Amino acid sequence: MAKAPEEEHPMKAFGWAARDTSGVLSPFKFSRRVTGDEDVRFKILYCGICHSDLHSVKNEWGNSTYPLLPGHEVVGVVTEVGSKVQKYKVGDRVGVGSMVGACHTCESCENNLENYCPKVILTYNAVDHDGTKTYEGYSDHMVANERYIVRIPDNLPLDAAAPLLCAGITTYSPLRYFGLDKPGTKVGVVGLGGLGHVAIKFAKAFGGMVTVISTSPSKKKEAIEVLGADSFLLSSNQDEMQAAMGTLDGIIDTVSAVHALVPLLFLLKSHGKIIMVGAPEKPLELPVFPLIMGRKMVAGSGGGGMKETQEMIDFAGKHNITPNIEVIPIDYVNTAMERLAKADVKYRFVLDIGNTLKAA
Repeated sequence: MAKAPEEEHPMKAFGWAARDTSGVLSPFKFSRRVTGDEDVRFKILYCGICHSDLHSVKNEWGNSTYPLLPGHEVVGVVTEVGSKVQKYKVGDRVGVGSMVGACHTCESCENNLENYCPKVILTYNAVDHDGTKTYEGYSDHMVANERYIVRIPDNLPLDAAAPLLCAGITTYSPLRYFGLDKPGTKVGVVGLGGLGHVAIKFAKAFGGMVTVISTSPSKKKEAIEVLGADSFLLSSNQDEMQAAMGTLDGIIDTVSAVHALVPLLFLLKSHGKIIMVGAPEKPLELPVFPLIMGRKMVAGSGGGGMKETQEMIDFAGKHNITPNIEVIPIDYVNTAMERLAKADVKYRFVLDIGNTLKAA
């Protein structure tokens, strides 16, 4: 039974936030809104650390405002629902990804693509409908409209499910949209990190033949023996790259640093496509001639709508797909950010909020 909100005043909350471009996070007290009629409030148990969090706390994209409390791979257990909430009840296992609001009237929203709404409200570092700043996952609890809540399948561990709410949908959506989800499709994955290792798992679950493309020869064994990739290309090895020319139907490019696209274009078959899901802070060079020769495409993809996000996590539950994670306490978060900057994690940090975040 839905429980009507009892609070007359915003609820106290606490978490860890960055105060400036140093990106250093420290304890932070703030308030959450009263649970509205269509809102779900839940106790946060785990939150994944996305590369976007690192970019944001350091203002590397130039749009950060402080204090900044990051986290958009948020999972936990419902503690309260508004009087008009229909899909969730107290005790349900739920999560929130990269957005908490949109206009609900534009073409994108009408097509279940809230993530592409011009007025999308991001889960953190944004302004909510009521004019307050969004503070999210590195905190004790959160409140969101039920439209932006995802149900976590019972068979998925909550800690490992958390990164699916960003890394999962970010790779699942382009595989589906660009037709790389058909059995036998030859899919390349550039970068073996938080996004890349999940892309491998989804592509394999779709029945694809997966080639990992990396600058690190040390990742070959991991890619094939642990993550199940079919082959591995060392991008600096000209002989390997030459031999693989024209063999891939599509490539999911997860790299968030500046890198060359032309060698990747040569790996594509005619009509092949590279889909960018990483977000380098500086523009990449893209000569047109390699696109013309073979009608090739470079596209982008940013997350997915709420309907597809639920579809993705249900698919992950059905196929038992979970990211490889390292669970850490909240007071390790700054060290984790330093390690993430050096790609020193296999393959996603997850904060144990429920057991380690304590009010100051």
